Amino acid sequence: MKQLIQTYFDAFNAGDTDAMLACVSDDVAHHVNEGNIRIGREKFAEFNAHMTRCYRENLTDMVIFVNEDGSRAAAEFTVNGTYLATDAGLPEARGQTYKIPAGSFFDIRDGKITRITTRYNLSDWTAQVA
Repeated sequence: MKQLIQTYFDAFNAGDTDAMLACVSDDVAHHVNEGNIRIGREKFAEFNAHMTRCYRENLTDMVIFVNEDGSRAAAEFTVNGTYLATDAGLPEARGQTYKIPAGSFFDIRDGKITRITTRYNLSDWTAQVA
């Protein structure tokens, strides 16, 4: 299952939403740092389209952990980004760059990701782009 998570993050870094979608179940539950839980592949695709419009990000320093039975995984990484377009409720975008530590947690069933939970320090990000 470590390869599944690596494939997901490789697709993220490549900006390949279709490859990311291939890693997730039809009923994927996407828990974002701020906001409501999105259920389903379509909602996840919509979120990714929004993120692609507002941010360009590359994840580095990746460490992936998987439990013994392969049903859960976690990853720690650094988000290196550029704020491209103003996101509602956040500071105005002016091409600011940022670098923040973050982590994601996953549930896995039948070779697909069924839950993605991502966490980072929003106040740290805000301070960097303000």
